Amino acid sequence: MTHAAPVSPVDRAGLRQRIDKSLTEFLAGQRGWLTAVDDGLVPVAEAIEAFVLGGGKRLRPAFAYWGYRGAGGVDSDQVVSALAALEFVQASALIHDDLMDRSDTRRGEPAVHRRFAARHRAAGWGGDPDGFGDAAAILLGDLCLVWSDELLHSAGLDPRTVARARPVFDEMRTEVTVGQYLDVLTQATGDTSRERAGKVARYKSAKYTVERPLLLGAALADASAEVHAAYSAYGLPLGEAFQLRDDVLGVFGDPERTGKPAGDDLREGKRTYLVAAALEAADEAARQLLLDGLGDPGLDADGVTRLRELITASGALERTERRIAALTESALAALATVDLDTEARQALVDLAIAATRRTD
Repeated sequence: MTHAAPVSPVDRAGLRQRIDKSLTEFLAGQRGWLTAVDDGLVPVAEAIEAFVLGGGKRLRPAFAYWGYRGAGGVDSDQVVSALAALEFVQASALIHDDLMDRSDTRRGEPAVHRRFAARHRAAGWGGDPDGFGDAAAILLGDLCLVWSDELLHSAGLDPRTVARARPVFDEMRTEVTVGQYLDVLTQATGDTSRERAGKVARYKSAKYTVERPLLLGAALADASAEVHAAYSAYGLPLGEAFQLRDDVLGVFGDPERTGKPAGDDLREGKRTYLVAAALEAADEAARQLLLDGLGDPGLDADGVTRLRELITASGALERTERRIAALTESALAALATVDLDTEARQALVDLAIAATRRTD
Protein backbone atom coordinates (compact mmCIF):
# COMPACT_ATOMS: atom_id res chain seq x y z
CA MET A 1 0.00 0.00 0.00
CA THR A 2 1.40 3.40 -0.94
CA HIS A 3 0.97 6.56 1.11
CA ALA A 4 0.61 10.07 -0.27
CA ALA A 5 3.45 12.45 0.48
CA PRO A 6 2.73 14.82 3.39
CA VAL A 7 1.29 18.15 2.37
CA SER A 8 3.80 20.99 2.52
CA PRO A 9 2.91 23.60 5.18
CA VAL A 10 3.00 26.19 2.39
CA ASP A 11 0.46 24.18 0.39
CA ARG A 12 -1.77 23.24 3.33
CA ALA A 13 -5.21 24.92 3.19
CA GLY A 14 -4.44 25.72 -0.47
CA LEU A 15 -2.22 28.49 0.84
CA ARG A 16 0.34 28.74 -1.96
CA GLN A 17 -2.40 28.82 -4.61
CA ARG A 18 -4.27 31.51 -2.69
CA ILE A 19 -1.12 33.62 -2.25
CA ASP A 20 -0.31 33.32 -5.95
CA LYS A 21 -3.88 34.25 -6.87
CA SER A 22 -3.68 37.40 -4.74
CA LEU A 23 -0.33 38.35 -6.24
CA THR A 24 -1.53 37.70 -9.80
CA GLU A 25 -4.66 39.82 -9.37
CA PHE A 26 -2.76 42.65 -7.71
CA LEU A 27 -0.07 42.66 -10.40
CA ALA A 28 -2.68 42.67 -13.15
CA GLY A 29 -4.08 45.87 -11.69
CA GLN A 30 -0.61 47.40 -11.39
CA ARG A 31 0.16 46.50 -15.00
CA GLY A 32 -2.97 48.33 -16.10
CA TRP A 33 -1.95 51.42 -14.15
CA LEU A 34 1.62 51.36 -15.51
CA THR A 35 0.65 50.88 -19.14
CA ALA A 36 -1.89 53.70 -18.88
CA VAL A 37 1.00 55.99 -17.97
CA ASP A 38 3.36 54.95 -20.78
CA ASP A 39 4.03 51.95 -23.01
CA GLY A 40 7.66 52.16 -21.95
CA LEU A 41 6.61 50.76 -18.56
CA VAL A 42 5.44 47.44 -20.03
CA PRO A 43 8.91 45.87 -19.46
CA VAL A 44 8.75 47.03 -15.85
CA ALA A 45 5.44 45.24 -15.34
CA GLU A 46 6.76 42.15 -17.11
CA ALA A 47 9.97 42.03 -15.08
CA ILE A 48 8.21 42.33 -11.71
CA GLU A 49 5.59 39.77 -12.73
CA ALA A 50 8.31 37.34 -13.79
CA PHE A 51 10.27 37.92 -10.59
CA VAL A 52 7.37 37.68 -8.14
CA LEU A 53 5.28 35.01 -9.86
CA GLY A 54 8.09 32.99 -11.42
CA GLY A 55 9.50 31.46 -8.27
CA GLY A 56 9.90 31.73 -4.52
CA LYS A 57 8.98 29.44 -1.66
CA ARG A 58 6.28 31.70 -0.14
CA LEU A 59 7.80 30.99 3.28
CA ARG A 60 7.25 34.47 4.70
CA PRO A 61 3.51 34.68 4.05
CA ALA A 62 3.25 31.05 5.21
CA PHE A 63 4.89 31.86 8.56
CA ALA A 64 2.63 34.90 8.88
CA TYR A 65 -0.52 32.95 7.98
CA TRP A 66 0.10 30.07 10.36
CA GLY A 67 1.16 32.53 13.04
CA TYR A 68 -2.19 34.26 12.54
CA ARG A 69 -4.13 30.99 12.61
CA GLY A 70 -2.16 29.73 15.60
CA ALA A 71 -3.22 32.80 17.55
CA GLY A 72 -6.89 32.10 16.80
CA GLY A 73 -7.26 34.22 13.68
CA VAL A 74 -10.17 33.34 11.41
CA ASP A 75 -9.21 32.39 7.85
CA SER A 76 -10.17 34.78 5.04
CA ASP A 77 -9.00 35.67 1.55
CA GLN A 78 -8.44 39.23 2.78
CA VAL A 79 -5.90 38.02 5.34
CA VAL A 80 -4.08 35.93 2.74
CA SER A 81 -3.92 38.92 0.38
CA ALA A 82 -2.57 41.20 3.11
CA LEU A 83 0.13 38.68 4.02
CA ALA A 84 1.06 38.23 0.35
CA ALA A 85 2.50 41.75 0.67
CA LEU A 86 5.53 40.08 2.27
CA GLU A 87 6.47 38.72 -1.16
CA PHE A 88 7.01 42.28 -2.39
CA VAL A 89 9.29 43.02 0.57
CA GLN A 90 11.23 39.89 -0.37
CA ALA A 91 11.34 40.86 -4.06
CA SER A 92 12.67 44.31 -3.19
CA ALA A 93 15.40 42.87 -0.98
CA LEU A 94 16.49 40.30 -3.58
CA ILE A 95 16.54 42.74 -6.51
CA HIS A 96 18.69 45.17 -4.54
CA ASP A 97 20.86 42.39 -3.11
CA ASP A 98 21.62 41.00 -6.57
CA LEU A 99 22.64 44.47 -7.73
CA MET A 100 24.91 45.10 -4.75
CA ASP A 101 26.51 41.67 -5.12
CA ARG A 102 26.79 42.04 -8.92
CA SER A 103 25.06 38.66 -9.25
CA ASP A 104 24.35 37.47 -12.77
CA THR A 105 21.41 35.21 -12.02
CA ARG A 106 18.50 34.67 -9.66
CA ARG A 107 16.44 31.45 -9.72
CA GLY A 108 18.22 30.41 -12.89
CA GLU A 109 17.25 33.59 -14.78
CA PRO A 110 19.15 36.86 -15.37
CA ALA A 111 19.12 39.14 -12.34
CA VAL A 112 16.98 42.26 -12.85
CA HIS A 113 19.93 44.59 -13.44
CA ARG A 114 21.33 42.16 -16.02
CA ARG A 115 17.91 41.83 -17.68
CA PHE A 116 17.60 45.58 -18.23
CA ALA A 117 21.24 45.98 -19.28
CA ALA A 118 20.62 43.32 -21.95
CA ARG A 119 17.47 45.17 -23.05
CA HIS A 120 19.52 48.37 -23.46
CA ARG A 121 22.17 46.58 -25.55
CA ALA A 122 19.61 44.83 -27.74
CA ALA A 123 17.83 48.12 -28.48
CA GLY A 124 21.07 49.96 -29.24
CA TRP A 125 20.19 52.85 -26.92
CA GLY A 126 22.65 55.57 -25.97
CA GLY A 127 24.70 55.60 -22.79
CA ASP A 128 26.03 52.80 -20.62
CA PRO A 129 23.93 49.60 -20.68
CA ASP A 130 25.15 48.47 -17.26
CA GLY A 131 24.38 51.86 -15.75
CA PHE A 132 20.87 51.65 -17.18
CA GLY A 133 20.44 48.15 -15.76
CA ASP A 134 21.63 49.28 -12.32
CA ALA A 135 19.25 52.24 -12.29
CA ALA A 136 16.34 50.05 -13.38
CA ALA A 137 17.05 47.52 -10.61
CA ILE A 138 17.15 50.25 -7.95
CA LEU A 139 13.84 51.64 -9.14
CA LEU A 140 12.11 48.26 -9.54
CA GLY A 141 13.26 47.23 -6.08
CA ASP A 142 11.88 50.50 -4.70
CA LEU A 143 8.63 49.96 -6.59
CA CYS A 144 8.22 46.51 -5.02
CA LEU A 145 8.66 48.03 -1.57
CA VAL A 146 6.00 50.66 -2.35
CA TRP A 147 3.67 47.94 -3.62
CA SER A 148 4.12 45.94 -0.41
CA ASP A 149 2.50 48.88 1.39
CA GLU A 150 -0.24 49.18 -1.19
CA LEU A 151 -1.21 45.51 -1.09
CA LEU A 152 -1.27 45.43 2.71
CA HIS A 153 -3.66 48.37 2.78
CA SER A 154 -5.85 47.38 -0.18
CA ALA A 155 -6.44 43.75 0.81
CA GLY A 156 -9.81 44.52 2.39
CA LEU A 157 -9.02 44.18 6.09
CA ASP A 158 -10.59 46.47 8.65
CA PRO A 159 -8.37 49.59 8.97
CA ARG A 160 -8.12 49.06 12.75
CA THR A 161 -6.72 45.57 12.14
CA VAL A 162 -4.15 46.91 9.68
CA ALA A 163 -3.18 49.68 12.11
CA ARG A 164 -2.53 47.06 14.79
CA ALA A 165 -0.08 45.25 12.50
CA ARG A 166 1.51 48.32 10.97
CA PRO A 167 4.33 48.81 13.53
CA VAL A 168 5.53 45.23 12.96
CA PHE A 169 5.49 45.71 9.18
CA ASP A 170 7.38 49.01 9.41
CA GLU A 171 10.02 47.70 11.79
CA MET A 172 10.57 44.62 9.63
CA ARG A 173 11.27 46.71 6.53
CA THR A 174 13.64 48.96 8.46
CA GLU A 175 15.50 45.94 9.85
CA VAL A 176 16.06 44.30 6.47
CA THR A 177 17.28 47.59 4.98
CA VAL A 178 19.83 48.31 7.73
CA GLY A 179 20.81 44.63 7.63
CA GLN A 180 21.66 45.03 3.94
CA TYR A 181 23.82 48.03 4.79
CA LEU A 182 25.60 46.13 7.57
CA ASP A 183 26.33 43.36 5.05
CA VAL A 184 27.91 45.85 2.64
CA LEU A 185 29.82 47.51 5.50
CA THR A 186 31.13 44.18 6.80
CA GLN A 187 32.46 43.19 3.38
CA ALA A 188 34.16 46.59 3.06
CA THR A 189 35.80 46.50 6.50
CA GLY A 190 36.75 42.83 6.23
CA ASP A 191 35.37 42.01 9.68
CA THR A 192 35.65 38.20 9.94
CA SER A 193 34.22 37.66 13.44
CA ARG A 194 31.37 35.21 13.99
CA GLU A 195 29.65 37.83 16.16
CA ARG A 196 29.53 40.27 13.25
CA ALA A 197 28.39 37.57 10.82
CA GLY A 198 25.59 36.65 13.20
CA LYS A 199 24.37 40.22 13.51
CA VAL A 200 24.32 40.71 9.74
CA ALA A 201 22.41 37.45 9.27
CA ARG A 202 19.92 38.37 12.01
CA TYR A 203 18.97 41.74 10.54
CA LYS A 204 19.47 41.09 6.83
CA SER A 205 17.49 37.88 6.69
CA ALA A 206 16.60 36.03 9.88
CA LYS A 207 14.18 38.48 11.46
CA TYR A 208 12.20 39.31 8.32
CA THR A 209 12.06 35.69 7.21
CA VAL A 210 10.50 34.18 10.34
CA GLU A 211 10.07 36.34 13.44
CA ARG A 212 8.50 39.45 11.91
CA PRO A 213 6.07 37.54 9.65
CA LEU A 214 4.94 35.55 12.70
CA LEU A 215 4.47 38.72 14.73
CA LEU A 216 2.63 40.32 11.82
CA GLY A 217 0.17 37.42 11.82
CA ALA A 218 -0.11 37.60 15.59
CA ALA A 219 -0.86 41.33 15.44
CA LEU A 220 -3.58 40.81 12.82
CA ALA A 221 -5.14 38.18 15.14
CA ASP A 222 -4.81 40.50 18.16
CA ALA A 223 -2.82 37.80 19.95
CA SER A 224 -1.81 37.87 23.59
CA ALA A 225 1.60 39.01 24.85
CA GLU A 226 2.34 35.35 25.66
CA VAL A 227 1.87 34.34 22.00
CA HIS A 228 4.02 37.24 20.79
CA ALA A 229 6.82 36.20 23.18
CA ALA A 230 6.63 32.55 22.12
CA TYR A 231 6.69 33.51 18.44
CA SER A 232 9.84 35.60 18.98
CA ALA A 233 11.48 32.76 20.91
CA TYR A 234 10.62 30.41 18.04
CA GLY A 235 11.26 32.84 15.19
CA LEU A 236 14.64 34.31 16.09
CA PRO A 237 16.64 31.05 16.35
CA LEU A 238 14.75 29.54 13.42
CA GLY A 239 15.44 32.59 11.27
CA GLU A 240 19.13 32.33 12.10
CA ALA A 241 19.10 28.61 11.24
CA PHE A 242 17.39 29.45 7.94
CA GLN A 243 20.14 31.95 7.11
CA LEU A 244 22.88 29.51 8.08
CA ARG A 245 21.37 26.94 5.69
CA ASP A 246 21.38 29.68 3.03
CA ASP A 247 25.07 30.32 3.77
CA VAL A 248 25.91 26.63 3.38
CA LEU A 249 24.02 26.48 0.08
CA GLY A 250 25.81 29.62 -1.10
CA VAL A 251 29.11 27.70 -0.91
CA PHE A 252 28.17 24.03 -1.30
CA GLY A 253 24.79 24.18 -3.07
CA ASP A 254 23.97 22.55 -6.40
CA PRO A 255 23.47 25.29 -9.05
CA GLU A 256 20.73 23.17 -10.66
CA ARG A 257 18.71 23.53 -7.46
CA THR A 258 19.77 26.96 -6.16
CA GLY A 259 19.58 28.79 -9.51
CA LYS A 260 22.90 30.51 -8.68
CA PRO A 261 26.43 29.69 -9.90
CA ALA A 262 28.42 27.37 -7.63
CA GLY A 263 30.40 29.27 -5.00
CA ASP A 264 28.83 32.65 -5.73
CA ASP A 265 29.05 33.69 -2.07
CA LEU A 266 32.80 33.06 -2.19
CA ARG A 267 33.26 35.27 -5.26
CA GLU A 268 31.21 37.98 -3.58
CA GLY A 269 33.36 37.74 -0.44
CA LYS A 270 30.42 37.28 1.93
CA ARG A 271 31.52 37.19 5.58
CA THR A 272 29.00 34.58 6.67
CA TYR A 273 29.02 32.52 9.87
CA LEU A 274 30.37 29.58 7.83
CA VAL A 275 33.28 31.65 6.50
CA ALA A 276 33.92 33.29 9.89
CA ALA A 277 34.02 29.86 11.56
CA ALA A 278 36.51 28.63 8.95
CA LEU A 279 38.76 31.65 9.34
CA GLU A 280 38.65 31.29 13.11
CA ALA A 281 39.61 27.59 13.07
CA ALA A 282 42.05 27.44 10.13
CA ASP A 283 45.82 27.58 10.58
CA GLU A 284 47.66 30.63 9.29
CA ALA A 285 48.42 29.18 5.84
CA ALA A 286 44.83 28.03 5.24
CA ARG A 287 43.46 31.29 6.60
CA GLN A 288 45.57 33.27 4.13
CA LEU A 289 44.45 31.07 1.24
CA LEU A 290 40.83 31.66 2.23
CA LEU A 291 41.31 35.41 2.48
CA ASP A 292 43.10 35.49 -0.88
CA GLY A 293 40.21 33.72 -2.61
CA LEU A 294 37.30 35.44 -0.88
CA GLY A 295 35.88 38.27 -2.93
CA ASP A 296 37.72 37.32 -6.13
CA PRO A 297 35.13 37.73 -8.91
CA GLY A 298 37.34 35.66 -11.23
CA LEU A 299 37.41 32.64 -8.93
CA ASP A 300 37.06 29.60 -11.23
CA ALA A 301 35.63 26.15 -10.51
CA ASP A 302 38.99 24.84 -9.26
CA GLY A 303 39.32 27.84 -6.98
CA VAL A 304 35.83 27.25 -5.57
CA THR A 305 36.72 23.61 -4.94
CA ARG A 306 39.91 24.60 -3.10
CA LEU A 307 38.06 27.01 -0.83
CA ARG A 308 35.35 24.44 -0.16
CA GLU A 309 38.02 21.94 0.86
CA LEU A 310 39.65 24.47 3.19
CA ILE A 311 36.30 25.28 4.82
CA THR A 312 35.47 21.61 5.26
CA ALA A 313 38.92 20.75 6.62
CA SER A 314 38.65 23.53 9.20
CA GLY A 315 35.56 21.89 10.66
CA ALA A 316 33.45 24.96 9.89
CA LEU A 317 30.88 23.07 7.81
CA GLU A 318 30.29 20.51 10.55
CA ARG A 319 30.19 23.29 13.15
CA THR A 320 27.59 25.20 11.12
CA GLU A 321 25.45 22.10 10.66
CA ARG A 322 25.51 21.51 14.42
CA ARG A 323 24.47 25.10 15.03
CA ILE A 324 21.58 24.78 12.55
CA ALA A 325 20.37 21.70 14.41
CA ALA A 326 20.70 23.34 17.84
CA LEU A 327 18.90 26.50 16.75
CA THR A 328 16.07 24.50 15.20
CA GLU A 329 15.70 22.44 18.39
CA SER A 330 15.58 25.65 20.44
CA ALA A 331 12.88 27.09 18.15
CA LEU A 332 10.70 23.99 18.39
CA ALA A 333 11.07 23.93 22.19
CA ALA A 334 9.82 27.52 22.37
CA LEU A 335 6.82 26.66 20.23
CA ALA A 336 5.85 23.94 22.70
CA THR A 337 5.49 26.46 25.53
CA VAL A 338 2.34 28.15 24.25
CA ASP A 339 -1.21 26.98 23.53
CA LEU A 340 -1.87 27.20 19.78
CA ASP A 341 -4.40 25.88 17.29
CA THR A 342 -3.41 22.25 16.62
CA GLU A 343 -3.25 22.49 12.82
CA ALA A 344 -1.27 25.73 12.98
CA ARG A 345 1.20 24.29 15.49
CA GLN A 346 1.89 21.34 13.18
CA ALA A 347 2.26 23.67 10.22
CA LEU A 348 4.84 25.74 12.14
CA VAL A 349 6.75 22.58 13.10
CA ASP A 350 6.73 21.50 9.45
CA LEU A 351 7.83 24.97 8.33
CA ALA A 352 10.80 24.80 10.68
CA ILE A 353 11.92 21.54 9.10
CA ALA A 354 11.30 22.83 5.55
CA ALA A 355 13.25 26.05 6.21
CA THR A 356 16.34 24.38 7.65
CA ARG A 357 16.64 21.21 5.57
CA ARG A 358 16.05 22.72 2.14
CA THR A 359 18.45 22.21 -0.77
CA ASP A 360 17.53 25.29 -2.82
